[in-house]
Amino acid sequence: MVTAYDVTANKLIEKTADELKKMGIASPEYLKFVKSGAHAVRKPQQTDFWYLRLASLLRQAYTKGKVGVNSLRTHYGGRQKRGRQREHHRDAAGSIIRRGLQALEKHDLIKKEKVGRTLTPKGRALLDKVAKEVSGEPKHAA
Repeated sequence: MVTAYDVTANKLIEKTADELKKMGIASPEYLKFVKSGAHAVRKPQQTDFWYLRLASLLRQAYTKGKVGVNSLRTHYGGRQKRGRQREHHRDAAGSIIRRGLQALEKHDLIKKEKVGRTLTPKGRALLDKVAKEVSGEPKHAA
C-alpha cells in the first residue's frame, strides 16, 4: 500500500491542493494583500497559494503527528535579508497558518486536541488516496 511517505512531496502537495479546491474550501480575501511572513519580500505569486499551503499543512500533520501554529511558523519561515548585515531567521505569518488549520478543521481533516492538532482518519485517507494516484499504482490490484 502506498502512503504519503512513499511519493515525492511536491507532487503530493500539488495533487492534494487540487482535491481541496474540489472540496470547496474558501480562500480568505485578505490573502491578495499580505506577505507570507516578515522574511518575504512580496506577497505569494502563486494563484492557488492558499490550497498549496493547506495541502502542505496536511502533509506536515501526516509526517509529524502533532503540529501547532508556532512550530509551523518556524517551519514555513525563512531568512530575512538585511543588506550588508547577517541574515536572520524570521517566522512565517501565524494568521495564515491558523486560519488554514481552522479551515481544515471545518472540513474534518484535522482535529484540535489539548495540545496541538492531529490528522483525522478522513484526512489520512485523503492523503493516502492522493499518494496512490500520484504513484501510478493501479486502483484495483488483483
